[in-house]
Amino acid sequence: MTAESSKIVRNASVVAGATLLSRVLGFVRDLIVAFALGAGLPADAFFVAFRIPNLLRRLFGEGSLTMAFVPVFSRVHKEHGKGAAFEMARSTMLWLLIILGALTVLAIVGAKYLVLLIAPGFGANPELMSLTVDLVRICFPYVIFICGVALCMGILNSMGHFLAPALAPCMLNTALIGAALTAYYTGNSVALFMAWGVVLGGLLQWMLQQPYLKRMGLHWRGKAELNNPGVKRMGRLMLPTVLGAAVYQINVVLGTLLASFLPVGSVSYLYYADRLVQFPLGVFGIAVGTAALPSLSRLYVEGQYDEFSQTLKQSVGLILFISLPAMAGLVSLAEPLIGLLFQRGAFDAQAVTSTAQALMAYGVGLPFIAMSRPLVSAFYAQEDTRTPVKVAIICLIINVCVGYLLMQHIGHVGLALAVSLSSMVNCLLLAVIMGQRTGLFPLPAASVAKSVILSALVGLGAWYSTRYDILWFALIPVWVVIYGGGSILLKSEDARMLIGALRRKI
Repeated sequence: MTAESSKIVRNASVVAGATLLSRVLGFVRDLIVAFALGAGLPADAFFVAFRIPNLLRRLFGEGSLTMAFVPVFSRVHKEHGKGAAFEMARSTMLWLLIILGALTVLAIVGAKYLVLLIAPGFGANPELMSLTVDLVRICFPYVIFICGVALCMGILNSMGHFLAPALAPCMLNTALIGAALTAYYTGNSVALFMAWGVVLGGLLQWMLQQPYLKRMGLHWRGKAELNNPGVKRMGRLMLPTVLGAAVYQINVVLGTLLASFLPVGSVSYLYYADRLVQFPLGVFGIAVGTAALPSLSRLYVEGQYDEFSQTLKQSVGLILFISLPAMAGLVSLAEPLIGLLFQRGAFDAQAVTSTAQALMAYGVGLPFIAMSRPLVSAFYAQEDTRTPVKVAIICLIINVCVGYLLMQHIGHVGLALAVSLSSMVNCLLLAVIMGQRTGLFPLPAASVAKSVILSALVGLGAWYSTRYDILWFALIPVWVVIYGGGSILLKSEDARMLIGALRRKI
């Protein structure tokens, strides 16, 4: 295990722990939203309205902005010092305020056309269309705050701090929970209050980052230039990464577009299923990817190419070690899990069945979605943005074509399955290209084979346990122990790397 791999595991554990807290809070949020909104017209309107700024967050914020910013910030910091790096950060923020401010004004004015673009099927329902337009106008300023948070995340991660950015989603979840409960118990519109909660959540996320930035010496009042060389370099990297860094998010949005033509509730089924998939993806997959990007960028800048290849391979192996059993668990326990979490209030048995079907289809693609994060990070660490874009275009075409064909036969489940299939193609193409470039295929075959076998056994056991209404939930820790113990007995390199790194942290 390389030194950087050990550092990635330790940093990823920090991100995973903080993210776990935010995801648990997110599930509390979803339980409350499911209870208050259900899966009807107001829910569809809010989810589409929230998805528009959320898409921009993932594309321009956590996606291309962070991945383009970190390698350039690391290079500027190494070659010119902390002062020049912070000047670049302030200059980037200036550009964000100008661009996102103008974009927000345009979105508020043209909200109707924006809704028709992302959910054209809503045009046939005047009530649904009108509500969604109103909610978009309220929610959209959130993108200004959250892209600023993404910039702060890039700065803090590059400087070795991962806790505050990972805790930021807790602020949004808290704001949305408060808004939903306030509206429900006061008899007001839950969807409307939650839209205002989105904006408040963005502000709270921004405020959380500021004390940590000040401790590192960054003050927003200082020299900033629109023609900063570092920002120009980042901009050249960022423009093509808007598509390449967020294939999964774009695929989900395209699924929303197609789902708008399906019966009412389809958008909501996909949303709730996606939220469950995002739990292991966010806690483990994105945690490793987030921790890997600064390390890979630093290794490439310093010319340590062999260690770069080994670190990437071990990062991918670690993600598969965690995501394969997570996939097995989600697929085998889909329906009872959805029922336990959401079946109450307006969320009825039919909604449980439909959401569980979508969850199984999404779950199949979980390992490939998780692996794509460090693979894309490796390309961006090399300041290569063209290759991921080319691969992304291929996968977008696959997603749309396969999704359209499958929805004719299996409805919203076909759209979720298309996302998984296109994510698989995206991941495999990136792995093959990177392997040809570095001379080392970024997939530890022997270790992965052990994880596949153990995950299949655990998944079958979990599925069989669902015959007993109580035991299936109580047995989840048992399956975790069996998987971990089996990995140790089979001498899995990923298990040893994880245990070793965590022992050093303790």
